Amino acid sequence: MGNQRVAVIPGDGIGVEVIAEAVKILDTLIRTRHLPLEIVTFDWGAEKYLREGVSLPEGAFDMFRREFDVILIGAMGDPRVPTNQHAADILLGIRFGLDLYVNQRPIKLLDARFCPLKNRSEREVNFVVFRENTEGPYVGVGGNLKRGTPDEVAVTEDVNTRKGVERILVHAFEHARARGMKKLCMGDKSNAMPHGHGLWQRTFAEVRRRYPEIESRHLFVDTLAMEMVRDPSQFEVIVTSNLLGDILSDLGAALAGGLGLSPSANLHPGQVSMFEPVHGSAPMLAGKNVANPMAAILSAAMMLEFLGHANEARQIETAVAEAVRQEITTPDLGGNQGTRAVGDWIAARLTGFQVA
Repeated sequence: MGNQRVAVIPGDGIGVEVIAEAVKILDTLIRTRHLPLEIVTFDWGAEKYLREGVSLPEGAFDMFRREFDVILIGAMGDPRVPTNQHAADILLGIRFGLDLYVNQRPIKLLDARFCPLKNRSEREVNFVVFRENTEGPYVGVGGNLKRGTPDEVAVTEDVNTRKGVERILVHAFEHARARGMKKLCMGDKSNAMPHGHGLWQRTFAEVRRRYPEIESRHLFVDTLAMEMVRDPSQFEVIVTSNLLGDILSDLGAALAGGLGLSPSANLHPGQVSMFEPVHGSAPMLAGKNVANPMAAILSAAMMLEFLGHANEARQIETAVAEAVRQEITTPDLGGNQGTRAVGDWIAARLTGFQVA
């Protein structure tokens, strides 16, 4: 059996720096645990776009399907490309082109001191948000009439299909069932969007009957957001639409300590899938060795679990949690370590040696 192939796209800004630390962790595990991984790096991003006018090369999707098992990607975005066309082409292009219909965002508090809520323990902020990843407003259907005038009309369509809604709901329920989770909440705004989100309501009512052992309920998204803040301990699995999931998962990240600790996966089960930290490229921080690499490293852990290396994934998560507890962190988490030093400490912890 050959090596599992990992396509790495570092991206722009701090993406390059944090993905380098995630790759450092993977290289450590390849060397010390003999993981059967082969890492191939691609230079796609603002530099290539500005230099060559190329964002996503022709044939990229077929290449990924044919030659790779997973993709690890960094943040995209550069002020030299005001439209960020390259970022949309690459990130959204891969999501849509590979039909990565599941966006998975674990919300896990590693240390109570990072939670903005009063008196919340680590066990009270521990759930996962599943966001439909290929529909909604992100498909780009819409347009402008009388653009740039006082009479301008702007329309963006929220696209929902029975197939798209059902498969993300089924994935969320299957995730809960496989892990012994007992509570699932679906969020929508069907009271204001009766057509598109009425489809979510009807599909949810049908799908939930297949999983009688799971306590499933519906909340309107505004109530769901309020309840996440009021009592996050009531949630285990949340599933929702593309736009609402984008918002709710960032709210969840804030409850767990911020985007610097927030990994994600873009999945099509059984096919090549993509993993990424969800923070931005932060060009003002690039090159200063201050960016938090933990979200990128935790994204690599999610990737390893997807590839069947659950033990190594847990080891990475344990090492990151220990670094947090020992305050081996970058300034955003109150520490005084640099990006590379945090990566070095976690890598050394994984090899069994403590860094002074």
